Amino acid sequence: MHFEQTWRWFGSYDTIPLEDILQTGAKGIVTALHQFPPGLVWPVEDIEKRKQRIEEAGLRWSVVESIPVHEDIKKQTGHYQSYIENYKQSIRNLAECGINTVCYNFMPVTDWTRTHLNYPLDNGATALRFDFTAFVAFELFILEREGAKRDYSNSQQSKAKRFYDDLSDDEISQLTKAILLGLPGNDGLTLPKFRKLLQEYDNISRGKLKKNLFYFLDEIIPVAEQEGVRMAIHPDDPPFPLFGLPRVVSTETDASTLLTAVDSPSNGLTFCTGSYGARADNDLPGMIKRLGQHINFIHLRNVKRNPDGSFQEAAHLDGSSDMYQIVKALIREQHRRKNNGRANLNIPLRPDHGHRMLDDLNKESYPGYSGLGRLRGLAELRGLELGVRQALEF
Repeated sequence: MHFEQTWRWFGSYDTIPLEDILQTGAKGIVTALHQFPPGLVWPVEDIEKRKQRIEEAGLRWSVVESIPVHEDIKKQTGHYQSYIENYKQSIRNLAECGINTVCYNFMPVTDWTRTHLNYPLDNGATALRFDFTAFVAFELFILEREGAKRDYSNSQQSKAKRFYDDLSDDEISQLTKAILLGLPGNDGLTLPKFRKLLQEYDNISRGKLKKNLFYFLDEIIPVAEQEGVRMAIHPDDPPFPLFGLPRVVSTETDASTLLTAVDSPSNGLTFCTGSYGARADNDLPGMIKRLGQHINFIHLRNVKRNPDGSFQEAAHLDGSSDMYQIVKALIREQHRRKNNGRANLNIPLRPDHGHRMLDDLNKESYPGYSGLGRLRGLAELRGLELGVRQALEF
């Protein structure tokens, strides 16, 4: 039995139509109802409409990515309890429609952060990149976040100042655009508004955010378990503190702690090898071996790490993480489930991110989600999976 190969689709405004996705070899679709802001209930009618559109193209809606968690829930302020109740109802409605895997994250304010959306590679393709010095320059001299200097050494600040002084106005605009793009609902977001969002977390420590996450899990996981829905929390991206905000899903210890906090088959992980792999101290094959029974969704991508904390998206079989050992560990976990009679053998897997390459260099697409780069990744991963399974005789 192979992993269920899936493809992320952003709905009707995605530049890659479902009919093209069918040609990639993917069987499942990973999508969300992006038209609903965080905190609102996803109606059954809208879920069914999206599901029907996917099935008419010869595919199936495999995974929700994501039901966004409202910021009030993360801060435990405002109407957070009513937003949690709405989240529960969305889980129930998805289950009613036969959709039983939900990816989500608990990152404050941001969803992901990169400094370059089209970083040029030697072969002419482009990649997403997080450049640490560029990020520090943005923090200190563009965003001008209060207290930011306390987070960086004198040498880091000096290096960032030199970097900033060399930027043109257009390059400052591009850096700002790249960083703000990772904020959910960032249309019309200005730097003053961004500063205000960050200030709302001034009194929320890492311990407080973790406590709020566990409360959220205590509330939603019993509902998910009752409905047969597997929740899958995505790790922080990048997996270290940014903007003075706490991070609580960055390491194996973080993942293990939240799994222990609410012990349920419905409380699981999205195992994103790119996010966890951006930290050299995360042993990815070892994490799969130790936490594999809790993996409900897989993102396979690779990053090339630099010693200063910078990284860029690499080809799926290249980069700093050993994709062969990762895939082998995942296949062993699936085999273990089969031997234990687990029903959810067919773990959904998608190639996460991809280089802009070939014809896609001249096409519009959401950063990291061009068609040909992900098609290359899916093809490489499919071949690697087949080779590993045959070598293991699974």
